Amino acid sequence: MKHVKAIASGLYLGTAGITMMSVLSGCVQEQQEPQNRFLVVHQQPSGKYVVVEEVPTDGPNRAIIREYDANGTVTERFMNEAEMKALAEQEYAKMQAGESELNRAPEGEGMGLAGTILAVAAGSLLGNMIGNALMNNANYRQHADRVNKSAYHATQKSKAGSSTKKSFFGGSKTGTSTSSSTTYGG
Repeated sequence: MKHVKAIASGLYLGTAGITMMSVLSGCVQEQQEPQNRFLVVHQQPSGKYVVVEEVPTDGPNRAIIREYDANGTVTERFMNEAEMKALAEQEYAKMQAGESELNRAPEGEGMGLAGTILAVAAGSLLGNMIGNALMNNANYRQHADRVNKSAYHATQKSKAGSSTKKSFFGGSKTGTSTSSSTTYGG
């Protein structure tokens, strides 16, 4: 009878431990970053555009477009989410028809305004399914990396390439994994 009580007690403690670890790991998980973006897009002397600043935001997507006027003076204009979405939809339709810069390998720095907007914010403007589908296109990924010169993009790109693992207590371990095999016995 004592043996049965000891097993039952162990099961109870094991279940309580697993439950506690689940609760704690839920508290440690990182918050999901906001999907929407605030962008600063700058026109290059060549007429092509690049993103020079990108900030995640809980608010709507929006952008400041810095362009050269006829006198060579830089002017700024505001673009709201509806305008950005319309440009992205037009460029996505051109891409599906094979007529977009995004269908070709990158040539030089930057691209048209609509392509730049689509390359940087496709998921938040047109939905995650389209954003994920575009990310499977090698030319699209190359364009997205070439037109986004923001520090935020560089940070996110380096985070995606690192092999950092968080421990249960919040520390982290970075590095490469090695495997070794040990044989016990004959």
